[in-house]
Amino acid sequence: MFLILFKKIVLIYKITKDAQNDYQYKQAIRNGAIIELLFATGIRISELCYLKNEDVDLKERMIKIFGKGSKERYIYLGNEQVVNILVKYKKLTVHEESEYFFINKYHERLSEQSVRIYIQQLGKRLSQPIHLTPHMFRHTFATMLLDKDVDIRHIQKILGHSSISITQIYTHVSNTKQKEILIAKNPRNDYMKIHI
Repeated sequence: MFLILFKKIVLIYKITKDAQNDYQYKQAIRNGAIIELLFATGIRISELCYLKNEDVDLKERMIKIFGKGSKERYIYLGNEQVVNILVKYKKLTVHEESEYFFINKYHERLSEQSVRIYIQQLGKRLSQPIHLTPHMFRHTFATMLLDKDVDIRHIQKILGHSSISITQIYTHVSNTKQKEILIAKNPRNDYMKIHI
């Protein structure tokens, strides 16, 4: 799944370069910022669409998210490319009159359905079309953190889960990680080699 999502990220930058007018460029930057934010933070689509300008502090690289049950959490933007595309988008919309960070052509809050449609269209443009959803970014984000041995309690906090049992859905071990563990950390490796 990671490879497909990575190809999608590469594709958004190609679309940005291929924009033929200011409107297409602005849309491409906005859509690129959405994909990057989904992939780099595991944010829910509803949380993304309801982000307000005051919730995004690009200087400090922090976003304030209001999750389920209006629970507030902060996420640090730890990737330079993500910050850069958000800064570009913000500069393009600095004169727009909306309280929301991601807006449509009418300067209104971007809808969750619009994001879903864009992601599906982007998925169709890949060489191996697949039905992609915003939640796949969240799932991949959590799984990759687990694969990098990040403590599940940190992942729970980043994702805004109220219970660790919800986060444990992501604890299935990928085949790649399983292979790595069973080669490098196999308990049998701790004993002398016996040859027959």
